[in-house]
Amino acid sequence: MTIESLDRPELGVLERQISSTARDLDELTRAVLDHVAASGPLPAAALHGEVKVVVRICLGWLIHRLNGHPVRAATDGLEAAAAGCARAGVPVDTVLHAVNVGCKMGLDLIARSGPADMLGVVTGMGRVVDLSKLVTATVCKAYVREHKADAAEHHTATHNLTSVLLGGQPMPPEMRFAAEYFVLAIALPAHPDESRPGLDRQVVARRKLRRLQSALATLLGGEALSLLSVDGGTVLVPTTARTDAELDDLVPALAEAACVPITATVVTARPDEVSTAARQAHELLDTAQRMGLEPGVHRFAELALQHQLSRPGAARDLLGDHLAPLDDHPELRETLQIYIDTDLSRLRSAERLGIHPNTVDYRLRRIGELTGFDPARASGVWYLRSALVARMGASHGRRRSP
Repeated sequence: MTIESLDRPELGVLERQISSTARDLDELTRAVLDHVAASGPLPAAALHGEVKVVVRICLGWLIHRLNGHPVRAATDGLEAAAAGCARAGVPVDTVLHAVNVGCKMGLDLIARSGPADMLGVVTGMGRVVDLSKLVTATVCKAYVREHKADAAEHHTATHNLTSVLLGGQPMPPEMRFAAEYFVLAIALPAHPDESRPGLDRQVVARRKLRRLQSALATLLGGEALSLLSVDGGTVLVPTTARTDAELDDLVPALAEAACVPITATVVTARPDEVSTAARQAHELLDTAQRMGLEPGVHRFAELALQHQLSRPGAARDLLGDHLAPLDDHPELRETLQIYIDTDLSRLRSAERLGIHPNTVDYRLRRIGELTGFDPARASGVWYLRSALVARMGASHGRRRSP
C-alpha cells in the first residue's frame, strides 16, 4: 500500500494521505482475511465470499475517513453484503471479528503515518471508533432482518406441514415428512402466577407457552412440530429424533422449562395416520386426567382397559350401575377409591383416610355386602375397579354435554 503527500493536511489526521486505489484495497483486504483465517478454523469460502465484500467496503470507508473525508451516508452496499453473509450461514461474530481486525489495522496506520500532534491521534482514534460503531450496527441490523425473514419463512412452512398432518389432508409431494412420528397429546395446567393478584393472567400464560415452545426447539433441534395453546395441545416428534424410552425424560424436561407439571399421552403413527392418532392420543389424555394419573408420559398399553371401559355404551352403563348402592354412602365410595389407588393396602388406606385399619376392613365388608362384589377377592376388585372407571367416564361425559 502506498502513502501519498497530503496537499491539505487540515482535512485529515495523518501527515501523509493513505492511497485507496482498488489495488491497495485488495491488498489490505487480503491481509485482513489472512489474519482472520489464522485466528481460527474458518471455512475459506466464508472468508472469500460475502465476508470479503464486507471487509473491503469497511476498509474503503476507514481510509476515506482517516484521510479526512466524510463517510457516505448510504449503507445499502454494506447491508446487502452482510445480508449475504447471513444467508450463507456465516456467523455474525465471524463478520464482526473481520471488521474489528480491519479497524485495528486502521489504528496501526495512524501510528505508522505519524500524526503531527496528540490532537491528531485522538481525532484519528475517534474516527476509527465511530466507524466501527456504524459498521457493527449496520451488520447486526442486516443479520436481524435476514434471521427474522428466515424465521417467518420457517414458521410458515412448519405451520403448513403441521396443518397437513393433523388435518388429515392429502400430502403434497414437495413437503418432506418423517417416516414415523410420536404423537403426543399434552395438558398444561395453569401456572400459580396465573391466579396471583396484580398479574395479568393472559401474559403469564403466554410466557409459560413461550417457555415450552423454546424448550421444544432447543431440545429437539427444531425437528418437532406442534400445535399448542396455553392449555396444551399436540406435539409431533419424529421417531428419528427420540426413542420411545427417551420420551420419559423429554416430557419432564419440557415441564421444567414451562414451570408446570405436564401430563402427556403418546401414540406412534405414520404420516397418513397422524390425524387419527392425534384424536386417539387426546382421548387417552382425557382418560389419564379422569383417572387422576401422575404427570409424565402415559401410553396406550397402560390405559387401554381404562380407555375402553370409559367409552359410551351399554357395557359402561351396566358396569357403573354396580356402584349405585354406594351413592348414599360417600365414605364407602371414597374408601374403595383409595383402597384401589394404594394397591389394595388397608394400612396405607387407613393412613390416607385418617382412620383405624379395622375401620377400613369394616367398610370393605360393607362394600361387598351392598354391591355383591367382595373387595378381598381378585374377581371382586376387578369388577369394582372397572365400575369406578365406567362411573368416571359417564360423569365426565355428562359434564361435557351442552
